[in-house]
Amino acid sequence: MTSLVNIVKSKFLDAIRSVNPPGKWKVLVVDEHSQQLLSSVLKQFDILEENVTLIEAITNYREAQPGIEAMYLLMPTSQNIDRIINDFSNGKQQYAAAHLFFIDGLAEPLFEKLTSSPAEPYLKTLQELYVNFWAVESQAFSVRRPASFFTLFSPPRSDSAFKASREQLEEELRFAAKLIVNTCVTTNEFPYIRYYVPQHPPLGALKPHATTRPPPPPEGSSRWRTNLARGNEARAYESVEGDHLTKLLAFMVQQGLDEYKRANPEFPKTDRQRSTLIITDRSMDMVAPFLHEFTYQAMANDLLPIEGGTKYMYKFQTAAGVYEDKVATLSDSDNVWTELRHMHMREAIDKLMTDFNNFMQENAGFKGEGAVNLDAMKDLLANLPQFQEQREKFSLHLNMAEGCMQIFDTKKLPSVAMVEQDCATGQTASGGTPKHLVEEMVPLLDSRDLHNYNKVRVIALYIQYRGGVPEEDRRRLYQHARLTLPEQDAVNALVHLGIRVNRGPNDKDIKPKLKQKPSKEEEYELSRYKPLISTVIEDHNANRLDPILFPYVKDAPSLAPAPSLKSTPSTGSQSLRSAKPSWHRAARPGAGQENRQRLFVFMAGGMTYSEMREAYVLSKSLNKDIIIGSTHAITPKEFIDDLKVLELNGVGSRAMPNGPPEWRGQRSFQEFYDELYFTRDAPPPQARTPAATSSRPLLGRSAQPSPIPSYTSDSSANTGVVAGAEKEKKKRRFLRF
Repeated sequence: MTSLVNIVKSKFLDAIRSVNPPGKWKVLVVDEHSQQLLSSVLKQFDILEENVTLIEAITNYREAQPGIEAMYLLMPTSQNIDRIINDFSNGKQQYAAAHLFFIDGLAEPLFEKLTSSPAEPYLKTLQELYVNFWAVESQAFSVRRPASFFTLFSPPRSDSAFKASREQLEEELRFAAKLIVNTCVTTNEFPYIRYYVPQHPPLGALKPHATTRPPPPPEGSSRWRTNLARGNEARAYESVEGDHLTKLLAFMVQQGLDEYKRANPEFPKTDRQRSTLIITDRSMDMVAPFLHEFTYQAMANDLLPIEGGTKYMYKFQTAAGVYEDKVATLSDSDNVWTELRHMHMREAIDKLMTDFNNFMQENAGFKGEGAVNLDAMKDLLANLPQFQEQREKFSLHLNMAEGCMQIFDTKKLPSVAMVEQDCATGQTASGGTPKHLVEEMVPLLDSRDLHNYNKVRVIALYIQYRGGVPEEDRRRLYQHARLTLPEQDAVNALVHLGIRVNRGPNDKDIKPKLKQKPSKEEEYELSRYKPLISTVIEDHNANRLDPILFPYVKDAPSLAPAPSLKSTPSTGSQSLRSAKPSWHRAARPGAGQENRQRLFVFMAGGMTYSEMREAYVLSKSLNKDIIIGSTHAITPKEFIDDLKVLELNGVGSRAMPNGPPEWRGQRSFQEFYDELYFTRDAPPPQARTPAATSSRPLLGRSAQPSPIPSYTSDSSANTGVVAGAEKEKKKRRFLRF
């Protein structure tokens, strides 16, 4: 499949290459956010190679260069529009001409303000790229809004705070919807949209008495259908107010796509079968965030200090034998990482050593048996000073694998993980009903060697398995584990995500409609649970996903025969258990691999690395391109830390240490958008230095991009050009919320 990172990179390069001024060279003007997006997929060297002579921040003082044209790559905020106008106002001419490229859709009032300003005669190009999202991996994207977890799930602090919570929730959902639409436009997809309807909705700003307007009609009502038939989607979408957040988000995305489609009737231009977007939230699967996972990427992010899923500091041995601190970036540019990240840790270690030994044989002329374990591999790495790049990759993953296995062996994780799996699946490894969970749990909770984070995970999973426990039993579990009050708050906060924590004597068992299906294949004992998103994707693909649990927003595809899910038999391999897991399947051969149907999944409130893994695994087994996205990626520790302060609306959290900004009443989405991307202008220098006089000014290095591989894309930029006096006649392409 074509990588999501490839597509974004290609769109940026296409935009930069489309600016060809008479003088050949051009200046690139960026803001903080657009520069970060650009540097996430492009090296600075790649940018400068495209006849870019200088990269400047629009917030910094810039010497006027009226002899050279500039390409502005900016967020479409009111502040940036004012900065562009200021560059060509009051007798000032910052550049010979301006080519404007907006990361997102430009609102109509800002477009009118720009084209009726003194800057208008200098505008040669106006293009909206719709790339305002983070392509974190080839099949994963993120909104990067960890603070949204509190907006979505924190309960209002008082009855008077319901209105403010509701407004903040709608702002957050509109923002997420806007970025999801960006992803669809960038990938050239106009998907069917389904959304999750929870049996037990989370508590929060969407509680029934929090709604300030009368209850709306359901989507199947005659009023809704009439509005929709008349093309009045806006009126139809008003009917969803007061419903669960996934429904609100789904209808907002549909509205955004419909508006883009009306402005661009030929969208989408593709030979692919129409895709589907499934919108769900964190409350759908509250087991996955607590489990210990033993595939490489998920295990490493759980146990090691990896920052943001990409940055890892480790000790690297130089050719001189000296150890020094090194920061590695875990990205798609590391072929070792991409090959190992979804393998079970034991298999990842086996492959790492096999690849290392093959490399030694082929490049180092090594004569011997090669590395038979991680320690032997560490010794042999010191003898490869001439292969610096590959040596660093092997050293990085050796360090990570060794660190994971050391924690696995010393922190009682086998015992902890076995209890977790029994709670998660409701079965023992032999397929029976767990009858001695409490007897197995209590020694772990009593142990002073086990970290309290692991105890919280065990208790949270046990409560979910039991469908809630009596208050006295819960108190005893807390006492055995010696949990602090914040740790107890983390478990108690599960109620705000639809989990019954306290169970009374007359409460009946809860039988969820959506549950994991047992696999017929033999699996690792410590990896028996599959995230529920896997079941959802498989059921959707087989046309058996419950339409009541996952209804469509607008229209649904005609039903086709369910595809076969046959897979090739797996072979044995030494591991933490001696059997291959169910995800270890060969990809089914099929024609049109680069034109396969896509399936998008968006999980509001955070996605786990195990859920990201399932997108890759199911892409192979189902012969589809599955792309998963979320407000942010989470690790178990981060999730527990957020639960600790959920009832405090995020105060004290890493994402929002001071809590949400003060609510100042209802405001337009553009005002929210402007505030979100607000940046201050740097003060002008006291003494100005003369501008460079050469035909090619000195290279400016205002950005420090991260390295990425070289990519191509089958996507094309969606363009809207506005020039000269024709600005009023040109048909605009914009996305309005």
